[in-house]
Amino acid sequence: EVQLVESGGGLVQPGGSLRLSCAASGFTFDDYAIGWFRQAPGKGRERVSCISNRDGSTYYADSVKGRFTISSDNAKNTVYLQMNSLKPEDTAVYYCAAASSLSRLQLQRGYWGQGTQVTVSS
Repeated sequence: EVQLVESGGGLVQPGGSLRLSCAASGFTFDDYAIGWFRQAPGKGRERVSCISNRDGSTYYADSVKGRFTISSDNAKNTVYLQMNSLKPEDTAVYYCAAASSLSRLQLQRGYWGQGTQVTVSS
């Protein structure tokens, strides 16, 4: 059974940092691409950042470039999203997703976690 379990969300002040974790099981981690998506109230789901465990290539949305960093620990089957300089507009539920390629993640096809809430507010 495929499982993706997110953790690390919470309430943080503007300018602060959080690190999200996505622990994966039930598939060959090294062969998959893992991504982070987010959905704010009343908005569609947005692709934030992705990483291919096959070749290490990454993707970042323009809105998070220079502030967020995605990384993968293949020994722990875990992907991290380090979020710095957080802004109120980063507030959303953040979801972890896994697919066989970055292109399939772009199409939002694959496996999904339950999500973790990130709230940026003073």
